[in-house]
Amino acid sequence: MKASYAALSAVVLTFSTPVFAADYPALRQGDWIARDFKFHTGETVPELKLHYTTVGEPSGQPVLVLHGTGGSGTGMLGPTFGGEMFGPGQPLDAAKYYIILPDGIGHGKSSKPSDGMKTGFPKYDYDDMVEAQYRLVTEGLGVKHLRLVIGNSMGGMHTWLWGEKYPSAMDALVPMASQPTEMASRNWMMRRIMLDTIRNDPDYNGGNYTSQPRMMKYAATAYGIASIGGTLAYQSQAPTAAKADKIVDDRLATPITADANDFVYQWESSHDYNAGEKLEAIEASLLLINSADDERNPPETGVTDAAMKRVKNGRLYLIPASAETRGHGTTGNAKFYSEQVRQLLEITPQRTIESARR
Repeated sequence: MKASYAALSAVVLTFSTPVFAADYPALRQGDWIARDFKFHTGETVPELKLHYTTVGEPSGQPVLVLHGTGGSGTGMLGPTFGGEMFGPGQPLDAAKYYIILPDGIGHGKSSKPSDGMKTGFPKYDYDDMVEAQYRLVTEGLGVKHLRLVIGNSMGGMHTWLWGEKYPSAMDALVPMASQPTEMASRNWMMRRIMLDTIRNDPDYNGGNYTSQPRMMKYAATAYGIASIGGTLAYQSQAPTAAKADKIVDDRLATPITADANDFVYQWESSHDYNAGEKLEAIEASLLLINSADDERNPPETGVTDAAMKRVKNGRLYLIPASAETRGHGTTGNAKFYSEQVRQLLEITPQRTIESARR
């Protein structure tokens, strides 16, 4: 049981290392430099390193897969996502598709504050991250049109922005565990409290710490329990105070490997996210996949339903809540929706670059 608790924490704290499926084609990793990259703040860096992983051959149909906050491209290769999607006969069989998994700005092996600049690193937001992804795909890898963009959590929010910023760049979009609305309500409140707790820890020292701030693990653990895991799942796992204490103790005992400045930048980058302003610009077929027990994107508010009415060719697949779902973490397990993705690709026509531009 302890392993399942750690897996839930890993989404927020990046504790775990993915186990790659044995039947993947060979993985390729590389770095591409985006030169003179201009951030939304007006700051420009002469060289922005963007790390990426690919699965399959460049001759396959290109698919862009976008990770969540604190994650990396390789994190999407684990058994519950890549193991359900990229293998032989699966919806995104890497023998047919060219899977592109970038590390977002500030994540993985891409440029980030802990490389040396600390808080001197430009403050990036989701628009910056998506622009960097677009430059990597088109300039770095030479891909001019994508069959699919699919992303989870932060990657889901990025997927919405891809559809709005580059409407002719893909045939289909699958944002998951996300809403195309302003970052607000409990989702931002909890992020704000977590970030303020870390910044107000004397160990943080304005980002010039000599060891990782001690309060970081408490702030991140509290945010994780409050905003991911699933109400029914927690009731099943922790029906007594003793079992609830065991979960908390296990999580607090798990070392945090994230750098505090990287962590703060990663979560703060969501602050000005708002995909609700240009929904009518989306041209691709869109399948939004959310879970009914998602703590960060609760369906009962009605904001997602209202936004989806503005998407020309979009629909929502809502995974029913159960003791098997994990709230915001549900979409990390593709067994709940792999067939829906397969069906989307079966009914979505492939557009050429020329037809997409018309």
